[in-house]
Amino acid sequence: MIQKLVDEIVKKDAPIVVGLDPMMKFIPEHITKKAFEEYGETLKGAGEAIFEYNKGIVDAVYDLVPAVKPQIAMYEQFGIEGLIAFKKTVDYCKEKGLVVIGDVKRGDIGSTSAAYATAHLGKVTVGSKTYAGFDEDFATVNPYLGTDGIKPFIDVCKEEKKGIFVLVKTSNPSSGEFQDRIIDGRPLYEIVGEQVRKWGEDCMGGDYSYVGAVVGATYPEMGKILREIMPKSYILVPGYGAQGGKGADLVHFFNKDGLGAIINSSRGIIAAYQNPAYEKFSSLNYADASRQAVLDMKADIASALHK
Repeated sequence: MIQKLVDEIVKKDAPIVVGLDPMMKFIPEHITKKAFEEYGETLKGAGEAIFEYNKGIVDAVYDLVPAVKPQIAMYEQFGIEGLIAFKKTVDYCKEKGLVVIGDVKRGDIGSTSAAYATAHLGKVTVGSKTYAGFDEDFATVNPYLGTDGIKPFIDVCKEEKKGIFVLVKTSNPSSGEFQDRIIDGRPLYEIVGEQVRKWGEDCMGGDYSYVGAVVGATYPEMGKILREIMPKSYILVPGYGAQGGKGADLVHFFNKDGLGAIINSSRGIIAAYQNPAYEKFSSLNYADASRQAVLDMKADIASALHK
């Protein structure tokens, strides 16, 4: 699957992943009104509105981008109906040929970690049959529990030819409380980056490993160091746009061939119609605003990479 991701990035000339992180305040009134008329102001109504909103965005951008990244917490808050919307979104995106990165940030040990890996990347056995649960192509994983928490995911990745992105240096302001701590003379994020490289060495999918890393756009100098530490790991880069990252910050996340990183934007794309920069688009045309935001992001990154 990592090779498919690379191929799609090259084909569409867009190292971009759209974060499908829906919130009710982002969903235009005409969508919520229709859903509530049919299902009432219920969790089911919310789930239906979320899926229809996502569907509109995906229809508008799937030809421009290689991947999407639904953040599961935005769906879980609506309970089972939210998870149904999550699964419907994953399936619809895959129908459109998009690579799906499940932003689930799972991390545990033993059978629990194995169950998480099965739920999101593998297959579960029910009697004489097997089923894929959520069936994303990649999942984000928390490394805090060490190899015991990561190995079950790697085992499933090998079996299913899927991948993970391990949290190494996250984009949030307080990430340094732990991630920047000096351990044996080095910041912890560098030590985690080295471990990601080691985990990935026997889990290659071509030029890149199935084991990637999450490194925030808000820390470009750290990204430069981590790019050197993890030359064969694809880097998922959150923090572009709404969190302050811009194209010029991204250069060092890429290898010299222009590959090796994929940049995420969530509300900067999915809620673009609410941004004054796209005020010419009404809420009825929210998906067109999202498409324009992708085109602008693509141009910004290409300019930074001097394409």
